[in-house]
Amino acid sequence: MEIKEAIILAKQNDQKAFNFLLDLFWDDVYGFQLKQIQNENDAEDVTIQTFSRAFNRIETFDENYKFKTWLITISKNIHIDLIRKKKNSISGIITNDDKYVYQILDESPSAEDKLITYQHLAKLLRDIKKLKPHYQEVINLRYFQELSYKEISIQLKEPMNNIKVKLLRAKKLLAEIIQKNK
Repeated sequence: MEIKEAIILAKQNDQKAFNFLLDLFWDDVYGFQLKQIQNENDAEDVTIQTFSRAFNRIETFDENYKFKTWLITISKNIHIDLIRKKKNSISGIITNDDKYVYQILDESPSAEDKLITYQHLAKLLRDIKKLKPHYQEVINLRYFQELSYKEISIQLKEPMNNIKVKLLRAKKLLAEIIQKNK
């Protein structure tokens, strides 16, 4: 399969085309993020978010540009967003003797927040149960048992790229279920 053909098929929601593009460009995006972040887990998370966002918006890809460049741009933007979020959680204050003091925002949940979170979790679990069993399993292993992609791959006896694609697909289907129920 050629890249152009894969992109056309991916725009038609072809799962094999998504797998092909993920396999072909994973190392490029992951390598780029690893240089930026210098943390394997964070680089992997940003890379997965990159492919998730790219595949959700594949129809907006302009064939006049290189697909790899488009992916790297998405990846850069996700990384910048993460940096901004971190900066917003810590704010610097200058005291009158010019020493910096950092005020860390209290983000611990209130009793109301805990109740709302519990209610949202119960609703989320109901929505997850609407997925096919193999999607339920991969979401459970990744987000509730907090296994790495490699651990999930070993447990399910499937290649790691299949796990990544299956998780992307599961998240997309879950998002559609959640949107319908709003």
